[in-house]
Amino acid sequence: MDKYMQPEIVTNIDEHGMEAPPPGMYDFVAQARSGSDGFGGVSDADIAQFQALGFLIVHNAFDAREVELARAGLQAAILCGGDNISYEAAARDNLPRLSQAERLDSVRKLMPIIDSDARLRQCAENPRLLDVVGRILGEQPALSQDMALLKPPLIGREKPWHQDMAYFDYPAGTTIVGAWIALDEALPENGCMMLIPGSHLEGPALHWQRRDWQICDTDVQVGRSVAVPLGPGGCLLFHCLLQHGTPPSRSRRRRWALQFHYRGASVEPLLDSAHRLQVFGADGKDATC
Repeated sequence: MDKYMQPEIVTNIDEHGMEAPPPGMYDFVAQARSGSDGFGGVSDADIAQFQALGFLIVHNAFDAREVELARAGLQAAILCGGDNISYEAAARDNLPRLSQAERLDSVRKLMPIIDSDARLRQCAENPRLLDVVGRILGEQPALSQDMALLKPPLIGREKPWHQDMAYFDYPAGTTIVGAWIALDEALPENGCMMLIPGSHLEGPALHWQRRDWQICDTDVQVGRSVAVPLGPGGCLLFHCLLQHGTPPSRSRRRRWALQFHYRGASVEPLLDSAHRLQVFGADGKDATC
């Protein structure tokens, strides 16, 4: 074969006709479980850990009542329908024939969400959450993005390894903090977050449009990967350059989560995507997180 020719790309196709991740893509070396108990328990040492590792776990960030309200708000937003809902490919052709219960377990993502239901807005504007995010940012936080990320039982696809900053048009050096809030128990088998500690300090990684807008599989250092299981109401705070992803579901248990991104209130977005595409790759022109 001519050395300048691209080799044939071999893909794995799952039972739903979707390209599956390569074997071992979501292996992990450890599970990260240590964290503060509630937002009120976040210490200065925890903030320092965020700066060093790129993430911070807050157990019991939202109490049982808050979780139930958020779950009810999300369910109402799904059943109302709307252009902000993305369904799993395995369910799209059958949507008109699905029951309400089946429809709830066919959704992949809702974005945006805070205008869909007041209960979801309350989560994004939770003062305890905003206080901790403000301590990380060093100023008053402002919401940049709001969404719900759902992993339906068995058909929930992966979210390939990526950096969230690859989707955002903000000046270089801007810190954006993601808040990933579990509404169900999140475990490796039903798609909990996986991340590479400290990778935010290594700068932007080139992204490609493959199974998604993602870091190339061969560039992901799986040998450093850590799984982050969370109970309902647990919150993972993470840096916008932290490399992370979620595996496909292998469980009959759903995994619902909310995700909010916050920047400093003084930071203004850029007017176009030119800088982001130059840094992360031109494949991301119309990519959304």
